[in-house]
Amino acid sequence: MDTRTTNTRRLAVAAAAALALSLGATACGSDGGKASDAASSSAAPAAATGAAATTGAGVPKATGAITVFAAASLKETFTDLGKKFEAANPGAKVTFNFGGSSALATSINSGAPADVFAAASPATMKTVTDAGGASGDPKTFVHNTLTIAVPKGNPKHVAGLNDLTGSGVKVALCAKEVPCGAAALTALKAANVSLTPVTLEQDVKGALTKVELGEVDASLVYKTDVKADAAKIDGVDFPEADKAVNDYPIAALAKAPNKDGAAAFVAYVQSSEAKQVLTTAGFQAP
Repeated sequence: MDTRTTNTRRLAVAAAAALALSLGATACGSDGGKASDAASSSAAPAAATGAAATTGAGVPKATGAITVFAAASLKETFTDLGKKFEAANPGAKVTFNFGGSSALATSINSGAPADVFAAASPATMKTVTDAGGASGDPKTFVHNTLTIAVPKGNPKHVAGLNDLTGSGVKVALCAKEVPCGAAALTALKAANVSLTPVTLEQDVKGALTKVELGEVDASLVYKTDVKADAAKIDGVDFPEADKAVNDYPIAALAKAPNKDGAAAFVAYVQSSEAKQVLTTAGFQAP
């Protein structure tokens, strides 16, 4: 074999080897890119999962004790919401203090330990915000409307506010300082009706109980209260109620012992899940 033939073969082998190395490097670069993309893709969901410390309703998770001061008219719905909130937050325990909004506001301003305040009117919430007791601006989460509560069968045949002034008709109202009392006075004024109640109660449940016990023939309460007690009470709607619709604000409190829990519960009350519970009970969405 001559020298030229040998050199030609050597060049061919070298070229083939170089080509093989080039193809191998390209393949490795391509696979490495895919592996890198796959790693990034798998890392993204992991990061998202780690950051999503929320309940199914998109509400921040909570732990520890959470004390909620809430208007008496929220008793049934908030008790239900509290159980749902705890189910979504196994480390949380919600305790409620239900009562007249004005009395609750006074307690908060006097230093009572609470995390959240849900009032039946902006006026009662304002007494807390004016004292610097709220953390952030209160949020209106529902509206509520008055109705006339009467015993089952409506024995006095009450058809409207004017009938409450009839001879022998005994009426219970909430005290004017309480949201249901202020709303009742607004409705009566709109109807140009003046009456003297036989009792003034400190919260709406007290006014409703007077009807349940047969101590009065009627009382002005919220539609939600009559709906919750439909087995014992009938409700009589009246047009002037539209003049006295109450907004319900909620706020985390500035001195809340459990600030994260307070924020989480306030957020939950405004969630779609909570709104469904509230509207089913007869509240109106804001």
